[in-house]
Amino acid sequence: MVKVIETARTYTGTPYKYGGTTRKGMDCSGLLCTSFQSINMTIPRVSRDQATIGPAVKVEAVRPGDLLFFSTSKSRKGINHVGLVTEVSKGRIQFIHATSSLGVMEDNLFSDYYKRAFVKAIRPRYD
Repeated sequence: MVKVIETARTYTGTPYKYGGTTRKGMDCSGLLCTSFQSINMTIPRVSRDQATIGPAVKVEAVRPGDLLFFSTSKSRKGINHVGLVTEVSKGRIQFIHATSSLGVMEDNLFSDYYKRAFVKAIRPRYD
């Protein structure tokens, strides 16, 4: 899990590109696919499918390496965004993701926007 987080962080600052999986452009689910490849683990390409690769975890039990899922679209219901937990401390759950406006960056789950959009957390089955 440490290697997955380290790999994801190497993409910090990469611009957003829908369907992107390279340093030229990355989307949220592409960031996770690429990061998990660093441990030779293939995960689904789409965030709503990535939400099925492990058991649900309560927010209070989230740890680095877990995945966070969001519904950020007003026009479409359901999961459409994903992030990877990088750090957990009192009052903060940091996660890395690709935002359409700022590209790959880290945010706090407890910021107003992400707290409202949060759907669930899972713990991937690292095989």
